[in-house]
Amino acid sequence: MPLKHILGLDHIVVTVRDLDAAAEQWRGLGFTVSPRGTHSAHRGTGNYTIMFGEDYLELLGVLTPTEQNAPTRDFLAKREGLERAALVTDDAAAGANELRRRGLSPIGPVHFGRPVDLPGGRTGEARFHVFRWPLDQSPGGLPIFACQHLTREMVWIPELQRHANGAARIVRIEVLAADPQAAAAHLSRLIEEPMRQDGDGWLVPSGEGRAGFLFYNAAGFAARYPDAVREGGTSEGAAAVVLATSDIDVTKSALGDKSAAHGAALSVPASAANGVVLSFLPL
Repeated sequence: MPLKHILGLDHIVVTVRDLDAAAEQWRGLGFTVSPRGTHSAHRGTGNYTIMFGEDYLELLGVLTPTEQNAPTRDFLAKREGLERAALVTDDAAAGANELRRRGLSPIGPVHFGRPVDLPGGRTGEARFHVFRWPLDQSPGGLPIFACQHLTREMVWIPELQRHANGAARIVRIEVLAADPQAAAAHLSRLIEEPMRQDGDGWLVPSGEGRAGFLFYNAAGFAARYPDAVREGGTSEGAAAVVLATSDIDVTKSALGDKSAAHGAALSVPASAANGVVLSFLPL
């Protein structure tokens, strides 16, 4: 039975070493990037967001080393890239209790906020309740957490949802695993969504018709993406993000020589997107 208070993918976190430089790089790929957000002093991190219709992508960087951001710094010591994924919860406290009833020990929920620069020179605050699955429960090396948005209007700002490259939503997250079936089964158990075989991989939906998680191995990665697209990427863990575009020709025009066409897809090399392969498919 699916978890009652988990409602599908909310956002993914791409962790980077130079936050401002990363934002410029992603703007150069045709994304509209939010103003920079700064988290609380004990978190010691900052972010930029790239907003779509129901989900989004977050660029996250460490501004000041703290105990709270030690896992992120450990990740960055190895590589940049897709560090973790967030699922939507409509009630963080109830969602964490669902995990406890299933024998897991969630971290949180905790409350936090960050200032937001709004159109017209106004300011506001985005506020959240979040909880994490235990860090030792990371399918294919991808930690997951849940996010309850208390102020959606401070995050889903219409002006930020229009992108020159046509990006409209996240279709799936692709994860490299030595044993893709076992990794998919692990995630399936954690979020209680049924897995199914999908070509050379195993797909786990996140719920509510939102983006799913596709697990496959290195051979599957090589079969899906040309060598030049995989350059600069990871050999394990979350490796690629597939985005839907409203118009693949608009995407091609926006990306220019920064992308490679293969089959129906247009993909940006991992080396040009902080270690993440970005692949665009027509809606």
